Amino acid sequence: MGLSQHVQAGQTPLEEEERDGLKILTINCLSELDEFEQKNIEEAIAWTMGKTYTIQKLISTSFIRTLHKKMYGHVWNWGGQFRKSEKNIGIPAWQVPTALKMLLDDVLFWIDHKTYPEDEIAIRFKHRLVSIHCFSNGNGRHSRLMADLISEKIFHQPVFTWGRSSSNLQDKEQIRKQYLRALKMADKGNYSELIDFSRS
Repeated sequence: MGLSQHVQAGQTPLEEEERDGLKILTINCLSELDEFEQKNIEEAIAWTMGKTYTIQKLISTSFIRTLHKKMYGHVWNWGGQFRKSEKNIGIPAWQVPTALKMLLDDVLFWIDHKTYPEDEIAIRFKHRLVSIHCFSNGNGRHSRLMADLISEKIFHQPVFTWGRSSSNLQDKEQIRKQYLRALKMADKGNYSELIDFSRS
């Protein structure tokens, strides 16, 4: 029986290649996958709560990988593992460890020398981390959670809202469009829109 025969009307079935590395073999459609991933991410957030981290602990390759595994490791076999394949976004896979080390060194320098305002440090880090695209999937959510942790654990500020506190209750599609536009501006070196969005 094909995958599509397990999927209810209106649901988007997972393609065979999308199932590679999937730990929960009963997942048959994207809505189910989203549900399991969200539950895993919530568990990862709970894992960070009440913990204190040194800057060196948080801004490290080890923590980057551990957090991704905490976020996705119950759903995907590759949770916490650097990608080995090329994607339509990100640098060549073989460059990931070196590029990440350079980013971490830069962020430690920014923090130590107060190179940028605190929010900008977190957002610049988030933007470069997602641009590297360390993992096969989940890079956006992972980079946002890393920015939240930098804000909360290092700078002792509230976590970012990422467009959720908008008073006019915009729909998710509109918020996503704003987010993607802000990312494109950051790609050009202008971080102001992404910083504003992160606190909106």
